[in-house]
Amino acid sequence: MSVQLLRKAGNISLGDEGGVTIVHEIPAKESILQYVGFKVIDMKPGAQYEEALQQEECCIVALRGRITVADGERTFEHIGTRDSVFEKKPTDSVYVSNDRTFLIHADKEARVALCYSPSDKQLPTRLIRAEDVGVEHRGKYQNQRTVHNILPDHHPSANSLLVVEVFTEGGNFSSYPPHKHDRDCLPEESLLEETYYHELDPQQGFVFQRVYTDDRSIDETMAVEHGDVVLVPAGYHPVGVPDGYTSYYLNVMAGPQRIWKFYNDPAHEWILNRD
Repeated sequence: MSVQLLRKAGNISLGDEGGVTIVHEIPAKESILQYVGFKVIDMKPGAQYEEALQQEECCIVALRGRITVADGERTFEHIGTRDSVFEKKPTDSVYVSNDRTFLIHADKEARVALCYSPSDKQLPTRLIRAEDVGVEHRGKYQNQRTVHNILPDHHPSANSLLVVEVFTEGGNFSSYPPHKHDRDCLPEESLLEETYYHELDPQQGFVFQRVYTDDRSIDETMAVEHGDVVLVPAGYHPVGVPDGYTSYYLNVMAGPQRIWKFYNDPAHEWILNRD
């Protein structure tokens, strides 16, 4: 099956003064994904971005810079904690439910990720404070990474969305051993589509990401550069980081049930049982 999994950054200006630029726009149900939508916008100081949600929820992640977010009832001022994701500290986010309109104001230059999934049950708008984001260290040997759990499955404040950040140092693999979550057969495995938004430090770096299914109907290995997005409609999806570079990616997951239950590739699961 031939699918376009790797999406390169673009630049589409909005507004008369070009204060907002769309870097990525991947609408749910208009790509190869059915449950996950994703957008990245760059905002100049003072710029505003407004969006009316319909049957979808959104997690607004302040990747860098400072923003103010309002939904007509609540306003969260000057949120965001870093000028680069590679400060490696959690950031602030805002969850907005379906059938609401939100407005983002850039208090300073900012890059913002908008993470979407279908939703038909309205929930309260909520600020996810940086200090409430769980930090987790996973793996050992050359399989180590740090995870920021922005919107994990154990927190009931969303209908479908799961959102995490992952930092991986050079010489390590991440999302490894290869695992997948493309079958709706709980409790063994949940069906979750996924997007990976990548950044690299230094920016001229690259990582390798493979996406493959058991039957190899999808089997693609990509050289992923700074600012790229990889779509994972199904299959295993490990990431390898070359020496000398640090990898950051933002994961968005969603599916018919809000549970993250993955299945390791049996050919490589032995790696977990080393002494």
